[in-house]
Amino acid sequence: MLVKIALASSWSRRHVLSMIVLSIALSVALLLAVEQVRSEVRNSFNRSVAGTDLIVGARGGELQLMLYSIFHIGQASNTISWKSFELIRDNPNVEWALPISLGDSHKGFRVVGTDAKLFDFFKVGRDEPLVFKKGKRFSDLFDTVIGADVAKKLNYRIGQSITLSHGMGATSFSEHDDRPFTIVGILESTGTPVDQSVYVSSEAIEAIHVGWQSGTRIRGQTVSESDIRDMSLTPKLITAVLVGVKSKLSTFTLQRLINDYKGEPLQAVLPGVALQQLWQLIRIAENALFVVSICVVISGFVGMLSVLLTSLSSRRKEMAILRAVGAKPRHLVGLLMMESAMVTLLGTVLGTVMAAIGLLVSAPWLESQFGFHLGGISSIVSTLPMLALVLALGALIGIWPGYRAYRQTAHDGLTER
Repeated sequence: MLVKIALASSWSRRHVLSMIVLSIALSVALLLAVEQVRSEVRNSFNRSVAGTDLIVGARGGELQLMLYSIFHIGQASNTISWKSFELIRDNPNVEWALPISLGDSHKGFRVVGTDAKLFDFFKVGRDEPLVFKKGKRFSDLFDTVIGADVAKKLNYRIGQSITLSHGMGATSFSEHDDRPFTIVGILESTGTPVDQSVYVSSEAIEAIHVGWQSGTRIRGQTVSESDIRDMSLTPKLITAVLVGVKSKLSTFTLQRLINDYKGEPLQAVLPGVALQQLWQLIRIAENALFVVSICVVISGFVGMLSVLLTSLSSRRKEMAILRAVGAKPRHLVGLLMMESAMVTLLGTVLGTVMAAIGLLVSAPWLESQFGFHLGGISSIVSTLPMLALVLALGALIGIWPGYRAYRQTAHDGLTER
């Protein structure tokens, strides 16, 4: 009976309550969107460093080293020598070591000079290897492998020729247009910076800079491709080294050995430790966004409480009649709680749908601009405890109006004033 009365009473006030439902829906959608983006950003960063035990670079900030070597954010403060890389690679505790050379780009996407063994040892996600969607790894000097986002955004295909640019800008006036590369492989999407990278060999980075000095091409000096292929293209300097160890127990020993290296100032960083530093830096912003979302939800509940309390004046006869036919205080409180619970349920369901649609629509843009994927509707399942808490709070809002209705006497409600 209470359900029927609550439905009939709510329907009679549907125009006012619909605004409250919309307010709660918008607040719930904002709460879910903020939580999903925050969670996905963390997951994207964690996936990117899943299989790397140490990151080695020039001495400086640990967080800075991880950001420019793994996430391609910012630039290196200095470089390290190839000799140091060879010493690290030949250490008995090292299973694999990959050189990373940064500094060039292609239409805004980072160019990464490395070794073809990257496709064997570099892991993402839960230790998942890189998978080719089409083609194969680079083998020739002027071969290149591109990430999924590069291929999708620029509409590239296997066999197409591209040229690299000197520097990191989306638009460059220093093109390596005399040394075109051929796309031989396109990687599957990983939800990491790999998707927005162009991979070439370390030797290719040296090759395209033959005849260049201080970031510009030397006028009047041309070197044929055959002459370049005959040169020794072993790099003299690289940006960083990604290291995988044979035993996790030897990680700290190797880290200390690199940090104490006397040949040049090096540092070895544990990716997990550097990530914790990043989370500490952005925790204030995360908490601020979450608090704002909670405040928006609370404001929706306050609006609903105001409507319920205001409507009591026009419902005094209704409440008095219910008291007159035998309704007890718990029935009145239960009726108001049921109404607030139904309004909250409708708002929560509508807000969840709005959040799911919003994430679905914005996913391609977020993927192309920031390089991370949103889980969409399936990922919202993880927020069910939060939604249950919202529903419980919405139902509890009805206690105070119910108590006020109980305090009104039957005589007061039936008397004209």
